[in-house]
Amino acid sequence: MTSTSEQPGTVFDSVDEVVEALSAQGYIADRRLATTVFLLTRLEKPLLLEGPAGVGKTELAKMLAVATGRRFLRLQCYEGQDETKALYEWDYGKQLLYTQILREKIGQVVEDAPDIPTAVDRIGAQDSVFFSERFLAPRPLLEAIRSDEPVVLLIDEVDRADEALEAVLLETLGEFQISVPEVGTFLAKNAPYVILTSNNTRDLAAALKRRCLHLFLDYPSAERELEIVRSKDTGLPEAAARELVEVVRGLRELELRKAPSISETIDWARTLAVLGVDELNSQILSDTVSVVVKYDKDVTKALGALPKLVDPNAVVEDAHGHGHGHGHGHDDDHGHSSSGSDAPTDGRSSGPAPTVVDDDEGDGPDGRTVRATKDQEGRHVGHYAAGSEAKEAARRGEGPDAKPRKVSSSQGSRSFGLGKKRAL
Repeated sequence: MTSTSEQPGTVFDSVDEVVEALSAQGYIADRRLATTVFLLTRLEKPLLLEGPAGVGKTELAKMLAVATGRRFLRLQCYEGQDETKALYEWDYGKQLLYTQILREKIGQVVEDAPDIPTAVDRIGAQDSVFFSERFLAPRPLLEAIRSDEPVVLLIDEVDRADEALEAVLLETLGEFQISVPEVGTFLAKNAPYVILTSNNTRDLAAALKRRCLHLFLDYPSAERELEIVRSKDTGLPEAAARELVEVVRGLRELELRKAPSISETIDWARTLAVLGVDELNSQILSDTVSVVVKYDKDVTKALGALPKLVDPNAVVEDAHGHGHGHGHGHDDDHGHSSSGSDAPTDGRSSGPAPTVVDDDEGDGPDGRTVRATKDQEGRHVGHYAAGSEAKEAARRGEGPDAKPRKVSSSQGSRSFGLGKKRAL
């Protein structure tokens, strides 16, 4: 069992020092975030960071470890995770190996035992040998508590773990200690800097939040995101980088399944720099949008929005090539003619269709009038039932000249089963 020793001196003397230290590692922190980190180091309380994926929560823990010179430990949470993967577990393989090696010695211990109960008691007295720190396999939490050097402990995506694991974390977060029933309680030699992250996939327990400082980390402002892109030396010119940040911010407003993260903004800037882009346009952004948009439906939304995001005055062309009058570019007359005095009212073609002019002044033909003149019953008969086919259609009662057929009473009786019943 380990005892507690005095906490080493605090690294940061002010909030400004936090900003400078993180900035030196390429992490641009605003005043609010830097203040929270400063309190983390002074109050020795865990920090819970909540917010959307990709806003720099995990990166903060990594850069804090580098800035303070502390060892970095990470517990990645997932569904179904239990305490053996977070706290510790017994090395059963090692215990079994030692048992095999010490078989002869165990025989010597029990060789003069008068009966079985006595032999069992003698073996039981040696339990502490096999359930000791020698056979204890520490996981990230216990390793952080037992570490001889100060550490930064990241408990990443705690919202993905089951609620049972949250209960296991309470002792560690509240007292910086872990109890092992077979051995005792381990107290931290140096209180670790603990950062928990959550993407808000579920609500966390109030007991866990109560033990932590809390900060909701959202997407940064345009200026700070641009500053982050600059700090990564992407190679993209300043003007293009500024415009790219605005495009990404516009994509985040589309209610995508997964909004572009800050790291993806940086990846996009590097991609465009590799392609030698000096000025953004909708074509190059459409060709590379998969760098930041990762789902098919999101890509469709993004492609439709990119022209307007690049140029608010851009006119988006119809993807199907349809004009205002839904003209399909066919040379045959499918009724796309104007309603003039020479236009036949029965829908039959009488020559080349007159040209329809889409006049912005309002003196061109009205589309509804054109459609109304063509909405005549039987107007396709001239095309599809000409000559003898028309006569045959009329005989069947399908043409415009068809006459109703007479139906005998016997036909009606046969149709509705009103005739005489069959003799049984």
